[in-house]
Amino acid sequence: MSCPMCGKPVIKAYRPFCSRRCADLDLAKWFNGSYAAPSTDPEDIEAAIEAAEAAADTPSKPH
Repeated sequence: MSCPMCGKPVIKAYRPFCSRRCADLDLAKWFNGSYAAPSTDPEDIEAAIEAAEAAADTPSKPH
């Protein structure tokens, strides 16, 4: 089995990756949305717009 990030052989401690670095690079891709599949469903888009508008209309509470 090879590392999905760089192709080097997998190390058991970091499986399915070869190193902590490759595991962290993969995690960063999840965090920044690189693995996200965009939705083309109009209902999803409308719900997102409504949620964003509602959040913008809600005043923030002071600390």
